[in-house]
Amino acid sequence: MREITFPGIGISFNIDSIAISICGIDIYWYAIFIVAAFIIALLLLKRDDGKYNIKFEDVLEVLVIGIPIAFICARLYFVLFKLEDYIHNPLEIFNIRNGGLAIYGGIIGATATIIIYCKIKKIKILDMLDYIVPFLPLGQAIGRWGNFVNGEAHGTITNSIFRMGIVEKGNYIEVHPTFLYESICNFILFILLFKLRNKKKYEGELTYIYLAVYGLVRAIIEGIRTDSLMLGNYRVSQLISIVICIVFTSILIYKKVKEKQKNE
Repeated sequence: MREITFPGIGISFNIDSIAISICGIDIYWYAIFIVAAFIIALLLLKRDDGKYNIKFEDVLEVLVIGIPIAFICARLYFVLFKLEDYIHNPLEIFNIRNGGLAIYGGIIGATATIIIYCKIKKIKILDMLDYIVPFLPLGQAIGRWGNFVNGEAHGTITNSIFRMGIVEKGNYIEVHPTFLYESICNFILFILLFKLRNKKKYEGELTYIYLAVYGLVRAIIEGIRTDSLMLGNYRVSQLISIVICIVFTSILIYKKVKEKQKNE
């Protein structure tokens, strides 16, 4: 049991990362949040059956294939940039209960799966991505609360009114609740994409918006996290986020200019 407080707004929680034990098997809150995010997103995806000429059955099939692959890639991505922690104890690679999943690894794995699946099924890749992507930030927004329960993925020490008080390595500290910042931003992004999904002007528009906005959000938040994966002196996820934001913002601007020229 751990105590997590928000002293600036007078709220405190006593939380155990284990939600329930069944026959000696511990079920963690983190896992519950991930499963809940998947189920909610799946129900919303079902409602859009037929949108962009994409069948929900195809979406379900690609998710059933892609989610395990995304999970494995998220773990491998994390391990790759923390190799010094695992090289002398490789069995720890499989101990995911101690955390260690990287969202960009998951996105790479899922995207590769979707591309291959669409090529085989002769489905337009960008339409499939546009069908799925509005609900991705909703899943991320829900999933981030698993970090809250675990008291992890937090930011640097701060005296902000929104600061979060935790005990880490025996010391009480007050830090940026970066899980909360990202959860809120992702939920706002979900609302934006959800409203735009019936108004998209070209294939890939929703996907480009998601990548541009999420890249910006993650680049900012990653700058105050204390558990970033590092490449030398650089935060890997922050560098990738900046590149993604620049690339896909440029694509959106280019598409907007071309559309304007076409209408003139």
